[in-house]
Amino acid sequence: MTTSPPSLKMQGSEDLHSVSSPRRVLSFSKRRKATVSFLDPDDKAASGFGVSGDHGPKSSEVYGFVGSITTVVATAIFFVWAYVPDNWLQAIGIFYYPNKYWALAVPTYGMVTILLALVFYVGLNFMSTPLHTSLNTIFDEFSREPSTFIPSREGDEQPIEPISDIGINKINDLMFSDVK
Repeated sequence: MTTSPPSLKMQGSEDLHSVSSPRRVLSFSKRRKATVSFLDPDDKAASGFGVSGDHGPKSSEVYGFVGSITTVVATAIFFVWAYVPDNWLQAIGIFYYPNKYWALAVPTYGMVTILLALVFYVGLNFMSTPLHTSLNTIFDEFSREPSTFIPSREGDEQPIEPISDIGINKINDLMFSDVK
């Protein structure tokens, strides 16, 4: 005795024209208009018998959440340390903390370091770039001259020409010639 899989069993003429997916059921029946149902038959959360699918959050989500909470707490501690007077901190039992000078010095040093790194990066790029009048801006050790490749015309097949650079004279002719 053979049985067909449950997905292929027909339960009336209504199921002949329906598309079943894990997320929705779309019916193309001729008797009624197309309907969309978003009920998932495998969804156990709706029935209260457990959660289907993923088992817990992804590690990147956890790291992002912990990182954002840590950032907020560290920022709050920094602002409390920077703006609350020393006698108030000592009144609540906090005696060991850095000097208030560092509340201005560390952010200032950080911003100046980033600014100098950007200036150094731009200057290094200017130093390593050849002059605009140098032929190194047009040719380098990887440049290839177009070869005088004449393909043999045997049949309909034509070989692919070897790769090469387009000469500056061809570029100038294409860009600046007065073609109308």
